[in-house]
Amino acid sequence: MYGKGIIKGLGVTLKHFLDTYVDDIRVGKKRYTEEGVAYRSSKDVRGLFTVQYPEEKLPTPEEFRFIPFLVYDEGEDGEKNIRCTSCGICSKVCPPQCIWIVRSEDPETGRPIPEPSDFFIDVDVCMNCGMCAEFCPFDAIVMGHDYELAVYDRLANNIYDKDKLLKPAAYYQAIRPVNYRIQAEARAEKEAKKATAQSKKEA
Repeated sequence: MYGKGIIKGLGVTLKHFLDTYVDDIRVGKKRYTEEGVAYRSSKDVRGLFTVQYPEEKLPTPEEFRFIPFLVYDEGEDGEKNIRCTSCGICSKVCPPQCIWIVRSEDPETGRPIPEPSDFFIDVDVCMNCGMCAEFCPFDAIVMGHDYELAVYDRLANNIYDKDKLLKPAAYYQAIRPVNYRIQAEARAEKEAKKATAQSKKEA
């Protein structure tokens, strides 16, 4: 009785093993593309599916969150219009306190300038909770999708400064299209209300 059960179980394993190679041969080199990985993650795939990382990578869901980054809008002349005003809200709400902001000041007046002089995130301390992005009133900091962070020297590579954190709004739109659209619509609505209120004052 026990011998038959073992043989039956091994037969199921052998069938899945052979189906895997048959399916791989049928799909061919397409299995290493994003489309092929999506197929092999679906219910229609035959056999066993193992992601051959790093040649293959599973599609990243939009709401996947990892290390945050700073968003800037590109001007007509290619200048970087950083959305961050160095208000410090993200630093205050960060549970592990891994965000440091160096505020800019006008050298003549000594008054603060609404742009950070520098911005640091210790990515080894960051718990990827998304609180900074949730509370940012300017949509200046958002959660990224980059999870490949293996390095040899933590202090040299895993404390990100402003230059390393800055990414264009086009990149944000590419990885989070739904969130980008919602935020853009909210900003447009806010600007429209502000314009209406201004026109009423002038009238």
